[in-house]
Amino acid sequence: MLLTAATPDATTSVVAIALAILVTLGLGAFGVRKGHTASDLFVASRSVSAERNAAAICGEYLSAASFLGVAGLVMKFGADMLWYPISYTAGYLLLLLFVAAPLRRFGAYTISDFAEGRLGSSAARRVASVLVVLVSMCYLVPQMRGAGVTLRVLTGAPYWVGVLLVSATVTVNVATGGMRGITFVQSFQFWLKWAALAIPTMFIAGHFFAHRERWPAAAGAVDVWSKPIDSSLSLVRYPAYTLVSFVLAQMLGTLGLPHILVRFYTNPDGPAARRTTVFVLSLLGAFYVFPPILGVFGRLYAPGLLASNSTDTVVLLLPQAVFSGSIGRLLTGLVACGAFAAFMSTASGLTISAAGALSQDLLSGDKRGFRVGAVIVGTVTCLVGLRVATVDINQLVSWVFAIAASSFSPLIILGIWWRGLSARGAIAGLVVGAGLATGSVGLTLFGPNLTGWTRIALAQPASWTIPIAFATMVGVSKLTPHTRPKDVPGMMLTMHAPEALGLSRNYR
Repeated sequence: MLLTAATPDATTSVVAIALAILVTLGLGAFGVRKGHTASDLFVASRSVSAERNAAAICGEYLSAASFLGVAGLVMKFGADMLWYPISYTAGYLLLLLFVAAPLRRFGAYTISDFAEGRLGSSAARRVASVLVVLVSMCYLVPQMRGAGVTLRVLTGAPYWVGVLLVSATVTVNVATGGMRGITFVQSFQFWLKWAALAIPTMFIAGHFFAHRERWPAAAGAVDVWSKPIDSSLSLVRYPAYTLVSFVLAQMLGTLGLPHILVRFYTNPDGPAARRTTVFVLSLLGAFYVFPPILGVFGRLYAPGLLASNSTDTVVLLLPQAVFSGSIGRLLTGLVACGAFAAFMSTASGLTISAAGALSQDLLSGDKRGFRVGAVIVGTVTCLVGLRVATVDINQLVSWVFAIAASSFSPLIILGIWWRGLSARGAIAGLVVGAGLATGSVGLTLFGPNLTGWTRIALAQPASWTIPIAFATMVGVSKLTPHTRPKDVPGMMLTMHAPEALGLSRNYR
């Protein structure tokens, strides 16, 4: 059955989404029983096992862009879009090699704590906190949009209903359970998302091979579409620059996302942080097998989505494009359940990061401050999410990664590996890198209609904003050595000495 206009069974989808929300709230309530201290709320008392932490990291990392966007991009543009999952996963390899263990040994609660502790500067902390809130809020927006669109497509409900559902569920869970409670939720949600893609993919693949005689011309029809560089990037005037800039943004942006970095503070020690990252790489590989396959099947079974420019809904609509009756309805319900798990898990991690920054720097810094911060973040994000029904999810996510790569990535890498980083150098690099990346995004969205090299450089700014941010941090640090903290050798020893020496610490 070829799909031109989809009308999924609303009842099955509503039941599935309701189950996802109820299970999320139930697991969050279970976590509340153990969330009694500030350490529970911020870092789960640093007692999360490597296996559970890896599942939780994947749960919050695999967002709307991964669950819905990758398949839609592969369907629309072809093999070039495989750079998305490759770059996302490669970012964790950098985390494994250069960041995970030293960051945990330093023992901070948040990136802001790391900035203040490593640089000995309250000003650096405030700048970092502002950027944590900026990056987290920008990344929350596409999760809200994804929820609104998913509920509208599957049930016909107004866009605002999905936004309110996810916002309310996440705010309640984060405010009451904190990091310890959300860890249970996100671990479960990863496996739900994996099953929600894996099972439909297997069913559809089985159907395809059972009826492959219907598609004799399939291979020839997708020749150009299936070749890297010859498909979507061939439409870009500077494909090499675009590709390099994109990969840099995704890889280093992953390394600089505040809601991912805070997860490594929850491990008991540095070796556990490294094991967590190894497990993350394995789980991401197991997940990203499926979205590209669904994108390919979308070309065959749902060509109408290309004509209507609705390829970002292919994961939601494909099961009933292939199967009629109860099988199609059940698979659609499973996908709906996984989609809402994607929105809620990522939004939970981002809300924790933003609420932690607000609590530590603007509010009381205790449990009450954290919970007030979570409510503020949830309310503001909900209001913004209601107004972005037409924002492209993948483009916005890519820009968020570019901002993180141009600000937190240089701070983390130089803070861990270069003893010469000074407070003024770090502040200058954060401001310049984040400012240039954010300005480029703003000009692309709201500026004049530019063409040629200028348009490409602003739309994909990572290739020049990241080097400038690194150079600014290094250059200003060389000029202001007097703003380095006095105990730099001790801090470097803490981050890089083996755990057996007992030098690892908890910042607070």
